[in-house]
Amino acid sequence: MTKTIVVAISENHAIGKDNKLLWHLPKDLKHFKEITTGGTVIMGRKTYESVGKPLPNRRNIIITRQDIKIEGCKVVNSIEAAIDLCKTEKEVFIVGGAEIYKQSMHLTDRIYLTIVHKNFDGDSFFPEISLNEWKEVYREDHEPDEKNLLPYSFITYERF
Repeated sequence: MTKTIVVAISENHAIGKDNKLLWHLPKDLKHFKEITTGGTVIMGRKTYESVGKPLPNRRNIIITRQDIKIEGCKVVNSIEAAIDLCKTEKEVFIVGGAEIYKQSMHLTDRIYLTIVHKNFDGDSFFPEISLNEWKEVYREDHEPDEKNLLPYSFITYERF
């Protein structure tokens, strides 16, 4: 099974503030949907709460230490337990937040990264990607347009 992180970060690695995204890029949302639709997404409870509902057309697994049930989702208490539920799948997508990314970096085979080419004031951050462990295998750069007001790049990293 391929374990894949899907994340959008700023130049200074910020991914959010006050449990909200820092920017609105419709092309990135479309990119995320294309990558994850039909698959399994693994996310932390706070990320789930920021989305507000299970992501449609995907199996949703939520990681939390709380003893809760979430309709339409499977709830587990660790990244390892979430991955364990997916043994028969070809690929699973780890979609946040900061603590889940931190806990899963050493388990991950691929990163689909959107980098927004601007620094943001955030309160949650994505870990550094060590180029000693990861190789860039794809890159697509985008200039701002009428709907996407910031420059950004889609980058794919694979572990050596």
